[in-house]
Amino acid sequence: MRFVLLCLSLTFITSPSLSQEAIGLSAPDEVSDSGLLQHILPRFSLKTGIRVIADENGEMSLNSAPPGDPVFARGGVTYHLLTDGTDRQDRFRDWLLSDIGKRTVESFAPQQGEPFSASVTVAAAPQEQAIDGNVTLGQELSLTHCGRCHVIGPQNRMNGLGSTPSFAVLRAMPDWSDRFEAFFALNPHPSFTQIIDVTPPFAVDRPPPIHPVEITLDELEAILAFVAALSAADLGAPLQFQ
Repeated sequence: MRFVLLCLSLTFITSPSLSQEAIGLSAPDEVSDSGLLQHILPRFSLKTGIRVIADENGEMSLNSAPPGDPVFARGGVTYHLLTDGTDRQDRFRDWLLSDIGKRTVESFAPQQGEPFSASVTVAAAPQEQAIDGNVTLGQELSLTHCGRCHVIGPQNRMNGLGSTPSFAVLRAMPDWSDRFEAFFALNPHPSFTQIIDVTPPFAVDRPPPIHPVEITLDELEAILAFVAALSAADLGAPLQFQ
């Protein structure tokens, strides 16, 4: 009997998860009042041995806006969990983001209001595209090679073809960088454009119909840098293009 009691005593003494203090979690009133925390926190503690309690001054916090990891949503509001990066707090975050944590959140049926959804997707913030290149050289190359058909800017605003979009209009397209990076593969450019070490030489029996455009990859990078610095045309309604 003494041996059994000794073993039990050693188990509780050496079990760090049960002996550690509880982690406090603060949350907006609409989350606290819904009963969700009373539903999920005991289940997490039972699963991991890490005790998390609702506490308005808690080390962790649920907030209706970043920073933090988006963990669940309700009524058009996405709630973010902010931790301090310690192992036990990260365990709670990882559990909420796991399949079992999501199922636990979505299994809660509030007495009032909408249920919570754990299927949260957050759109990545658009990042500025960094393009290395000589903007001044890019402007000169654009006027020389592209200005025969496209309006590049005020310098040649009367020289472009009416059926060809200006650089400002092209810059307004959401995929403008893709179009410029691969312009030499888009009709009608392949018939008269060569990028050194990239495109094959013109067929002997099919010479370019106009004076060819021959540039290097570095020069193409300069053109991209120039276009990136252009102000996009204000086209009013969302642009429709093919």
